[in-house]
Amino acid sequence: MTTVENLILDMLEWIGPGARPYAEVQEAWRTSCPRLPVWEDAKDAGYLESGFDEELGMTVAVSTLGAEALKATGRRRSAATQRAEHPRPD
Repeated sequence: MTTVENLILDMLEWIGPGARPYAEVQEAWRTSCPRLPVWEDAKDAGYLESGFDEELGMTVAVSTLGAEALKATGRRRSAATQRAEHPRPD
């Protein structure tokens, strides 16, 4: 597996099962390095889908194809993503 492929899977894990604001994903994953086109390759592969949420604005989510690619590798969502999905009660 290439570096870019591994980074794409990292991004899919980071996004998690829900949608994230487009600006947040762009800030975290956009690169100007032509050798690491993570965002572009993930979009081209059909691993991401865009949407709109009244509260979040433009959003990015992992597509069904992206979820299948992640599952096929046996990778899991990161602990940070799981904490964000299930915050501790105050």
